Amino acid sequence: MKITQIPFQKTGFFSKTMADYLEKNEHITSFYHNFPDINGFHNQLEEKKKSFRLQSRLVLVDALKNQYKSFETSAKTDENIELLKQQNTFTVTTGHQLNLFTGPLYFLYKIISTINLAEELSEKFPEEKFVPVYWMATEDHDFDEINYFNFDGKKVIWNRKDGGAVGRFSTEGLEEVFEVFSNHLGNSKNANYLKSLFSEGYLKHNNLADATRFIANELFKEYGLVIIDGDDKSLKQLFTPFVKDELENETSFKEVSKTIETLEKNYPIQVNPREINLFYLGDDYRERIIFEDNLYKVNNTEITFTKAAILKEVDENPLAFSPNVIMRPLFQEVILPNLCYIGGGGEMAYWLELKDYFNKVDVPFPILLLRNSVQIISEKQAGKLEKLNITKEEIFLNQFELLSKKVIENTDIETDFSDKIEFLKNQFKDLKKVAEKTDVTFINAVNAQERKQIKGLENLEKRLLKAEKKRQKDLVDRITIIQNELLPNESLEERQRNFSEFYLEYGRNFIINLKEALKPLELEFTILEM
Repeated sequence: MKITQIPFQKTGFFSKTMADYLEKNEHITSFYHNFPDINGFHNQLEEKKKSFRLQSRLVLVDALKNQYKSFETSAKTDENIELLKQQNTFTVTTGHQLNLFTGPLYFLYKIISTINLAEELSEKFPEEKFVPVYWMATEDHDFDEINYFNFDGKKVIWNRKDGGAVGRFSTEGLEEVFEVFSNHLGNSKNANYLKSLFSEGYLKHNNLADATRFIANELFKEYGLVIIDGDDKSLKQLFTPFVKDELENETSFKEVSKTIETLEKNYPIQVNPREINLFYLGDDYRERIIFEDNLYKVNNTEITFTKAAILKEVDENPLAFSPNVIMRPLFQEVILPNLCYIGGGGEMAYWLELKDYFNKVDVPFPILLLRNSVQIISEKQAGKLEKLNITKEEIFLNQFELLSKKVIENTDIETDFSDKIEFLKNQFKDLKKVAEKTDVTFINAVNAQERKQIKGLENLEKRLLKAEKKRQKDLVDRITIIQNELLPNESLEERQRNFSEFYLEYGRNFIINLKEALKPLELEFTILEM
């Protein structure tokens, strides 16, 4: 195994927002609290210690024990759940949708980043305890985003009727998905493990939340990962004061809207708040709560409440109130003794909209950490890259740029017309001196001719490069094939592939090697040769 790290910015796949965040650009510093470094964690610890109540810890531990009661847990996970009762125990958290069979590869990178950060903080702050947490997005209702995964270039899809919170979905119908997937796997030891993991997860659990918990627990329980489902009555009871505040005062809308006014001067906005950022949740629906005509209405239903009635409903039926993307982060921070949220670039971008809202409701804003990203390269692929003289950073170049660069490096023909264009510009300088002594029409004619001839040279340069690419077709084809292997659909493979492709080849060593390689606080992109 060989590990190389490069700046996230050099891959070309990360936004200006994330680049500025990583560089602590002055335009973005007001939108986050403590930066993800050791000094930042020291400050965050002191703040969270003062704000998180013992009673909340006891409710949290009871809820987790209840959620895990029918699952086989490791001693490490059991220990971590018990530790959460103690005032010197804190969490680091990542969240993810309930994608079929974990979905994109980066699901693993998120969780391993979280586990490794908890371990590193334990070394840096020996007086405290740190627990890695995976927050299952059980209340999401975007089924089309989670009902498939890619395997070996093919889409494995679960077709079923949509509706309601995905965590409550029955796993009925996944037998057919299992048959399709099994046929792709073969009968090796690793293939049989994947078959077992899928069938034990989806065919022996009744809903998607339990199935996802089983799979994540099986993959990571030895590291003490704690998996939490926010769709829980006792946890939502802790959140009811904030739900009532939202219904009565529309606090999140007011505060996030103000933040957006400033943020959008330099950065694109990831999500926009609604007047009320809550859903009403039933067995087969999750609909927005809207305030109209002095009534609280549940969108697309006949359900309505007066103000008194809906506040009573919050007390009596807290499970029915589901935070949307704006309020879910607050829910997390209210029920967990959390220090840090680990997520992808898109997640970080919407968290940056929330700091003023957190300040308004007097809840500490967590440290935001961009999750580890990884490019896996096999020994065979590494050999091909070396023969083609492609560096690790060059892998991520736009394909046109990469091909042009390598074709130019491999030719003895002068393909750069820069000196010729500069010579032409100098010639026109002399003409312009003559033109200045005549009328404006001649000056305009000289300028037009200059633009035309420079454009002509630029076009010739492009045609020469195109011709040279045709002449070096074998090199172009080899480069194209290897880059397409590494970056399917010209995207990071972590967004396209599923972990099962790599587990099939490397087995448990795939997870072990990732755990050794990922360094969350180094804030760099990882290239892993296996």
